[in-house]
Amino acid sequence: MSQRSPWPTRRLFDVRIDALTMTDVVAAVASAIETRERLLIGVVNAAKMVKMQRDSALRRAVLGADMILADGMSVVWASRLVRAPLPERVAGIDLMVRVLELCHEKKYRVFCLGATEAVLEGLRAVIAQDYPGVQLVGTRNGYYDAAEEPAIAKQIAESHADVLFVGMTSPRKETFLADWCDEMRVPVCHGVGGAFDVLSGKVRRAPGIVQRAGMEWAYRVAQEPRRLARRYVDTNTAFLGMLAREKYQDLKNRLMGRRADKDQWKRVRTDHH
Repeated sequence: MSQRSPWPTRRLFDVRIDALTMTDVVAAVASAIETRERLLIGVVNAAKMVKMQRDSALRRAVLGADMILADGMSVVWASRLVRAPLPERVAGIDLMVRVLELCHEKKYRVFCLGATEAVLEGLRAVIAQDYPGVQLVGTRNGYYDAAEEPAIAKQIAESHADVLFVGMTSPRKETFLADWCDEMRVPVCHGVGGAFDVLSGKVRRAPGIVQRAGMEWAYRVAQEPRRLARRYVDTNTAFLGMLAREKYQDLKNRLMGRRADKDQWKRVRTDHH
């Protein structure tokens, strides 16, 4: 696992995040497909940042990605608060759409893994209608036992896909990609979470104004309060606590730096006299 990155980076909660715009990312995707070089894309939002503190396997999987992006506005705002600003949010579902547009234009091959058969049926119809240039070389639902993973990885490898979208929840998608990315030999691998549900029409996405306000999570809770309310209260509270500690450390480091500069200036003046 390497923390090095060829792109500008920031650090938040000891996690490397690449400081890229959507345009930058799509260009990197296009380059990876053309050169057949691996580009494993990871994304982080507030909930995942919290889970990474609690789940070491998830943390290793995310940090092992070649590119790590800010999927949530809360991460972008937090980066600015601690003076490590990220340029913008690059949401996983928005990136999936942009990559589908690229694949439509270039006739690239795509494999989709995850969700239910019903959702995949809807997704196939949407891709055929909206992105007819895409060569959809395979789909597989996300309901399988761990023992089936080698066969699934082999199926994806034999499809010779240029792009793999994995529509499963964390940490399943991250650990699957970390374990099998190299064997599948797909240049671009992107874990997109619930994007299949949204693109297929099963789940409604929050309006743009809600997304820009960083309240997409609240829109989701309103749709499924029993399942999601408690989870978001827990993760959002934990995220705010993590941010408070990060900001405190930032202020402490700045104060210590100023004191060190002041002490050095005093020594220079003393030596001069």
